[in-house]
Amino acid sequence: MHRRVPRLLLATATTAVTALATLLLTTGPAHAAPFLNASYPINGSTHIKATNSDLPLGPGTLAATLDLATGSVTGSVTLPPSTGSFTELGFIPVQATTEFVEAQPTTGTVDLNTGATQTESHITIRITSLKVAGLPVPVGDGCETKSPAVIDLASQPGFNVLNGGVVAGTYTIPDFHDCLLNTGIINLIIPGDGNTISLTLGPAVIG
Repeated sequence: MHRRVPRLLLATATTAVTALATLLLTTGPAHAAPFLNASYPINGSTHIKATNSDLPLGPGTLAATLDLATGSVTGSVTLPPSTGSFTELGFIPVQATTEFVEAQPTTGTVDLNTGATQTESHITIRITSLKVAGLPVPVGDGCETKSPAVIDLASQPGFNVLNGGVVAGTYTIPDFHDCLLNTGIINLIIPGDGNTISLTLGPAVIG
């Protein structure tokens, strides 16, 4: 199942796209198209502060479009479902499978001189499976955040528009709803601020 994710991740990837766009704009033919399309393989993780746990992200794909005239960028990320584990109350094992689903396209800006990128993504976080002490806990088909998480991403030192690199940021997880009888307990455990996300983009594929 393909899902669009943290746009945050995607925003960073856009930075790489922008830098590449600059190269093509300065070395390509005068009649070159005003937009540059690129895709990147992505892998990474997000750290959930409230549960002190890491959730793997990827392998996925980032698709980005850069406006060579203004430096504005839009994009979308496709990520598979991800399963993470943590311990509640110090000894109860919990396992959750989640999906990061785009609520709207990721947007941002790229500095056409340096390639530095800033993006903002709006991601709905869904819980599709939950186990406590190894036993399945029903959450229904609509267990997700009440509103999208707003993820701001930025390219990190060493990022290269052609070869990729790391983009990272922080975000707040909103409260969940429609998780059957477990909505209350989920909201006591998972939501909150201070969550971090880091994505590594592979080499760009142009076109």
